[in-house]
Amino acid sequence: MPDTAIFDVDGTLVDSNYQHALAWYRAFDRYGITRPIWRIHRAIGMGGDVLVPEIGGRQVEEEHGDALRDAWVEEFDELVGEVKPFDGAHELLAEVKRRGFTLVLASSGKAKHVEAFLDLVDGRSLADAWTTSDDAEKTKPEPDLVVTALDKVEGASGVMVGDSTWDVIAAGKVHVPTIAVRTGGFSVGELLEAGASRVFQSLVEFRSSLDGTALARPS
Repeated sequence: MPDTAIFDVDGTLVDSNYQHALAWYRAFDRYGITRPIWRIHRAIGMGGDVLVPEIGGRQVEEEHGDALRDAWVEEFDELVGEVKPFDGAHELLAEVKRRGFTLVLASSGKAKHVEAFLDLVDGRSLADAWTTSDDAEKTKPEPDLVVTALDKVEGASGVMVGDSTWDVIAAGKVHVPTIAVRTGGFSVGELLEAGASRVFQSLVEFRSSLDGTALARPS
């Protein structure tokens, strides 16, 4: 049985995926590179080190990789004020904490963005730890962030809560089960095929169904 709940932040607790996609679209556009936003959206959840070659190709990464990531930060800074928490985000975290789980908020985002999102869900008052891009060498779909989250609280066994196939794949690489929510725009079928144990339509639905999940009670 798990003792630690690891919550992804972007797209899971706060509604930020489409702002991320637009910021990446504008960053690529600075360099005359046009990619459909739907394709960019499908890669949201990956870290920028993986997303740039995935969307732009290897040559774009070699020529503009770091500059594109810097441009994305600038573009996202202009949009971050539009990001709102999903309904029930704080209440879900509070209930999981009340049930006795150690709580880690796991993000590969820039520290200033993560801190803003923690404030949106009042996460500092609940979380035992949180992560940023400074905490992992490799980003999703590699599992570094999941391992780091457990290490920060010396957790013995964790459950990941995420919104993207990349969350599920990353956690699965280190045998951490994932409960998924559809807040990132991925289908039920996609999330289950990636390895999610359960998929919920919303955080509110998830909270009402906690007793039937691995987050019912810690061991």
